[in-house]
Amino acid sequence: MIALVDCNNFYASCERLFQPRLQNRPLVVLSNNDGCVIARSDEAKALGIEMGAPSFLIESILQQHNVSVFSSNYTLYGDLSDRVMTTLSQFSDQLEVYSIDEAFLNLSSFRHHNLTDYAQIIRSTVLQHTGIPVSIGIAPSKTLAKMANRLVKKRNKRLGVYCIDTMEKMQFTLQNTPVNDIWGIGSQYTKLLTRNGFITAWDLSRAPEEWVRKNLSVTGQRMYHELKGISCIPFEEMPPKKKMVCVARGFGKVLNDKNEVMEALANFTSMVAAKLRSEQLMTNTIQIFVQTNAHRANEPQYFRSLSIRLPVATNSTNELIAHARQGFETIYRPGYNYSKTGCTAMELVPATEVQRNIFDTENRARNSQLMQVLDKVNRSFGKNTVRFALQGFSARWKLRQLKLSPCYTTRIEEVLTIKI
Repeated sequence: MIALVDCNNFYASCERLFQPRLQNRPLVVLSNNDGCVIARSDEAKALGIEMGAPSFLIESILQQHNVSVFSSNYTLYGDLSDRVMTTLSQFSDQLEVYSIDEAFLNLSSFRHHNLTDYAQIIRSTVLQHTGIPVSIGIAPSKTLAKMANRLVKKRNKRLGVYCIDTMEKMQFTLQNTPVNDIWGIGSQYTKLLTRNGFITAWDLSRAPEEWVRKNLSVTGQRMYHELKGISCIPFEEMPPKKKMVCVARGFGKVLNDKNEVMEALANFTSMVAAKLRSEQLMTNTIQIFVQTNAHRANEPQYFRSLSIRLPVATNSTNELIAHARQGFETIYRPGYNYSKTGCTAMELVPATEVQRNIFDTENRARNSQLMQVLDKVNRSFGKNTVRFALQGFSARWKLRQLKLSPCYTTRIEEVLTIKI
């Protein structure tokens, strides 16, 4: 049996954790630059606030119903996610972290236990250790576990656990799951299935297998077997190596100063390099871009990107910033109001498998030592304590986060203090 543990309204729960006064009140979390709604509490959902709604369009609703609004605080969310996953790891010898707020647990070795009771122990332990409420779906396959989790959230979130351990429960779950809510079924497949009379997962599970293989490919056939309780999707205890690393963000305000746009690009490139080193990867190619705000129709528009092939694969910040700067000189055009830039590292290879170049003059041993020291200092004293001059100190390009909560768990100066 497989359990899917899913944090309830994760971003909203993280914000509530350190502010109990927000319990039972509508709450939303906004995307980068405080643009759109990316997370909602149940109370906010009840008000009809849609996921992805632009904040400026629903401002009257937010004020009328006294909705608590927060800028996205990914540092806080990431740290609390790590705490949840660490807690979950003690309940199974196989844990697959599926996303920031979801994980699969292999419960096959607990077949002689009452899995519903065991899941309740998991829920209470996670809540006690982290303060984050979770819902758990248990089933013979990952796809059914996702459905069970969705069902308990829709029908009985307070109970928090649903275990598909009988054929009757499996049929009930399939009959109450529309095809568009099946894990792996996108909008195009949804149209195909509904056009052919498959309205629920139960309908699809009873389809001829030959039709599924012909119309939904091998992936669809695997999902078809999962709906029947046959586990076909293996556990991934180690996440697959990344194929690319990208950091691209909009500015807090539009910029028309060349140096400020370059400063933003240098910072984003530095973040890419740090991520590569943390994954022990190097890149053979980087792609940079600059763009204006397409929503400002009355202003001239410009978008340009450039791929840069590196002489030797690297993850050194100084090298990547130098290449990004050369590319920036090629694509930058004066006279525009820029709203976004970014850097993407592609053609990644393990740091231990880099093909050297006999004409390479870069002192790579020295660069490697320099990056190790830079990372160690920044881990100890805070992000960008040591930086390259081109990264600068301007704040004009930084994200607009007017409603950002403190980083309660990762910054000593923002740790919650309690007066007794």
